[in-house]
Amino acid sequence: MPEINTTAPEFTLSDKDGNERKLSDFRGKKVVVYFYSKDNTSGCTRQAQAFAALYEEFKAIGAEVIGISKDSAASHLRFAEKNSLPFVLLADPERKAIEAYGVWQEKKLYGKVSMGVVRTTFIIDEKGVILKIMPKVKPDANAADVLEFLKNLQ
Repeated sequence: MPEINTTAPEFTLSDKDGNERKLSDFRGKKVVVYFYSKDNTSGCTRQAQAFAALYEEFKAIGAEVIGISKDSAASHLRFAEKNSLPFVLLADPERKAIEAYGVWQEKKLYGKVSMGVVRTTFIIDEKGVILKIMPKVKPDANAADVLEFLKNLQ
């Protein structure tokens, strides 16, 4: 996993519309990159809806929100339309960014061990440097916690 005060790993992934997006496309803005397990699961849906509800506040302070999972671009399109998500969703089926950011980890659920995406949020500054890493976040509180952190930087 990258560390605070280091350059965030670059990535190029497809958005929900099939357009390639790079992290470096967002230079000049603070960027919230949150990794989640799967479209249309309860926790991931609540997390996405929380970011959507606060999205205008993120934009007002010059921050962009990017959600990344290993779902396909088509899945992201359906997820975004169903939940009116105004921010960028990126598809990482080959786990390039997921592994570069160290969020593909062993998980335990009901005693069963498997590999998967551990819900993690990275806050990146205008120059591409990681300001904060929030591991194992709670889906309902993550967006508000990130927004509070960013507002305290102002």
